[in-house]
Amino acid sequence: MASELHETIFTAKQERHKNLFLNYRNLNIFPVELLKDEGLQFLERLYMKRNSLTTLPDNLAQKLPNLIELYLHSNNIVIIPQAIGNLVRLQSLDLSDNALQVICPEIGRLRSLRHLRLANNQLKFLPQELGDLKELETLDVSMNLLKTLPERLAQCLSLQCLTADRNRLHCIPRQLCLLPDLNELSMAANCLTSLPLDLGRSMELQFVFVDNNVHLKGLPSYLYNKVIGCSGCGLTSQVSEVKQLSLAQGDLSVPLPLEVKAIGSEADRVLTLEEMAMRTLHVAYGQPRKDAQKFLPPFLLPNSLLDLLQCPLGHCHRCSQPMFTIVYPKIFPLRETALAGVHRRTTVSFVAYCCSSQCSQTFDLQS
Repeated sequence: MASELHETIFTAKQERHKNLFLNYRNLNIFPVELLKDEGLQFLERLYMKRNSLTTLPDNLAQKLPNLIELYLHSNNIVIIPQAIGNLVRLQSLDLSDNALQVICPEIGRLRSLRHLRLANNQLKFLPQELGDLKELETLDVSMNLLKTLPERLAQCLSLQCLTADRNRLHCIPRQLCLLPDLNELSMAANCLTSLPLDLGRSMELQFVFVDNNVHLKGLPSYLYNKVIGCSGCGLTSQVSEVKQLSLAQGDLSVPLPLEVKAIGSEADRVLTLEEMAMRTLHVAYGQPRKDAQKFLPPFLLPNSLLDLLQCPLGHCHRCSQPMFTIVYPKIFPLRETALAGVHRRTTVSFVAYCCSSQCSQTFDLQS
């Protein structure tokens, strides 16, 4: 094993490799061959996953000055040396599945860093210096022991994806709501009791995962048109990849309204959170009520939401249940519908039925 490792590193030096793969080598210490003489000045990507490393050398940046990606997933690293901040070209750092208890403040000197993964460690806090990472796009700190997130994280203006699932977080810093490029925020399985009222106000934020927070009692109104819940939110990958859903049978394709976010089936027994929220709000605001004072004043809701509440996609003919974001299609031959005498050609008609278990009556979905 040692001779094979020596040969691999020797070849990389001789041929000036930019990528070096040292995964699954059962390494307990950082290979001294990488640090001899002037090191590997040309190396850009170093993969050392699934080893048994416990620390990193202090002269890593001196011997590997052009490193842009460093993958140390699944080792036993307990501490990161302060010299890590000298890797000024580093763009991706993966320290997931280690034994880290502390992240040194010097990590804030990695000004080129774009992706930082610290999942599944033993971190109780994060340094405020993370806010100095102006180019950071992805931060994963899930499966740690965090009770708070640093407020200065809101200074990471390039942050697009923040994952902090399975920690001990009690709140989300309101400053995070101001991040201009944040697209996905995942804080499932924490101890959240509330969310900032302006969370979701940003048009860029589209995915908010806060499921399995047992003490969370409500959601901000700005989240009404976001994807909320867990990864298995009910939308299939095929549905999520298209902008406008359609129903197809043979050569016939019927586009659905843009408001439709999901196509359900007869076996579905649970509505999406968005559909349930829309139906509840429709009952509260869609028609005059004697107990209207129990609900929020209409001016606290976005105008676009109030307009949508007035115009559901359709209603069930039997129970008049409104439907806003989800349809339950059935396909019938045209001859079996009321339109049988209208068209001469053989085609199909798409109708949707109310999802209530007490009502199976269909209603026409006009295209």
